[in-house]
Amino acid sequence: MADTFTIEIATPERLLFRDEATEAQIPAKDGYLGVLPGHAPLLSLLGVGVLTFSNQQGQRHVMAIRGGFLEILDNCVRVLTDRAQLDKEVDVAQAEKDLKTAQDALVNPAAGIDIAQGLIEVMDAQARIDAARSSSSGS
Repeated sequence: MADTFTIEIATPERLLFRDEATEAQIPAKDGYLGVLPGHAPLLSLLGVGVLTFSNQQGQRHVMAIRGGFLEILDNCVRVLTDRAQLDKEVDVAQAEKDLKTAQDALVNPAAGIDIAQGLIEVMDAQARIDAARSSSSGS
């Protein structure tokens, strides 16, 4: 069995990564999924959260993702996500502002507010904050 797998992470706008990885933690729709080399084939919906993976050199990559699809086949992991933001790209002050706005909208809902969408906005802002803080703490 191989010691690594190929990981590809793409949004509609760009290919973020194509690298060899030793492990990954991916936010699937119903919880986090750990991936190691030789993982069984799988198709899954993605959720909102922090995706991490480590490459052969031991570098840990962190990003916030929001929805999409995951495919694992032939020792290749393909993450096709609606939106991804690398930890280094996150404006924490803006993400905190977005989180407060989304939380306020849920606490004081206006007529016709989509509660499910509001919850996604809260999770998205929190994932961006978590991604940025995760990398800055060195963990």
